[in-house]
Amino acid sequence: MSSRRIIPEEDDVDTLCYFLRLPQVISICLAFSLVASMGNERGAVGNWCLAIWCLCFTVTVFISMYECFYCDWILPFFWYKLPITYACYATLFCLLTSIMYPIFYVQYLPYGPSRDRAIAASAFSCIACVLYAIDVAYTWKHYKFKNIPCYVHTLPGLLKILESAVACVIFVFISNTSLYLHQPALKWCVVVYSICFVQVAVAMLLKLSGWENRLPLRLPIFHLGQTMLSFLLYVSAMVLWPLYQFDEKLGGQPHWYTDMSCIDELTDYGCVWDQRLAVAILTAINLLILLNTGCLEDILKGFRMTSTPNQSLENQKRSW
Repeated sequence: MSSRRIIPEEDDVDTLCYFLRLPQVISICLAFSLVASMGNERGAVGNWCLAIWCLCFTVTVFISMYECFYCDWILPFFWYKLPITYACYATLFCLLTSIMYPIFYVQYLPYGPSRDRAIAASAFSCIACVLYAIDVAYTWKHYKFKNIPCYVHTLPGLLKILESAVACVIFVFISNTSLYLHQPALKWCVVVYSICFVQVAVAMLLKLSGWENRLPLRLPIFHLGQTMLSFLLYVSAMVLWPLYQFDEKLGGQPHWYTDMSCIDELTDYGCVWDQRLAVAILTAINLLILLNTGCLEDILKGFRMTSTPNQSLENQKRSW
C-alpha cells in the first residue's frame, strides 16, 4: 500500500489545515510567545514547556505544508501513520504542560504581569490540547471509514504512546539533578527510566516503519522480552524512588513543609518535594500501563508459541 494512495482526500486536508491546524499553530505560538517574553522568570519548568510548545509548533507547520502541497518524495515510513501518531503525542504533551506549568510553577509566582502571562499561556495550551484531540478524533474516524490500518488505533498502540509521553514528563522532572545525585539507588532509577524509554521508542519506530518483521527474533519473543524487562525495571524504580525520597532514615524528606523550596521564595525548579512526588506517581502510572499492555497475555502467547514451534510465522504476525 503506497502512502500516496491513502493520504486523505484534498477536501479533508483543506478542512484539517484551515479549521484545525491553523488554530493549533496560533494557540501554540501564543503560549510559546507569552512564556518566552517572561525572560529569566519562566524557570526550568517553563523552559521545558517552552521546548514542548516549540516542537509542537514546528511539527504542525511541517505536516500542514506537506499535506497542502502533496510532496511526492517518500518518507522512511508510511506517511499516513505520522499525522495521527503526532496528534496523539501533541494532545498528551499539551495536556501535560497545561497541568504541570500551573501546578509546579505558576502558583508560586507573585501576583503581577509575569503571573498573568503564565496563566494565559496555560489557557492557550489547554485550547491547543482540545484542538489536537479533535484532530485525533477526526483522523481516527476518517481512517476507520476508509478501512486504513494503523497501530495507534489499537489499545496497545495507544498505551505505548501514553507510556512514552509519561516517560518524557519524568525526564522533565529529573532534569533537576539534585533529586538523585546524592544516592546511588536514585541514580539507578534514572537508568531505569532511560532504558525503558529507549525500549518503547524502538518499539514505536519499528511499528511505524513496518520493520518489526526484520528482527532476528520472532515477534512474540521480542515483545515478551521487552515487556517483562520494562516491567521488572519499573518495579525496582517503584520501590527505590519513594523509599529514598521520602524515608527520613535514608535521607529523604517525608513531609512537604520540610522542603524550604516549597515554603520560601520561588526557586528555579519550583517546589522540589512536589517533583519527587510527581516522579513517584508517574512511575506508578507507567507500571500500570505496562500491566495493561498485556504482560500476562504476552507470557501466555510466549508459552503458546514455544509449545507450538511448527506454527507459521505469518500466523504469529497476525496474532500480534
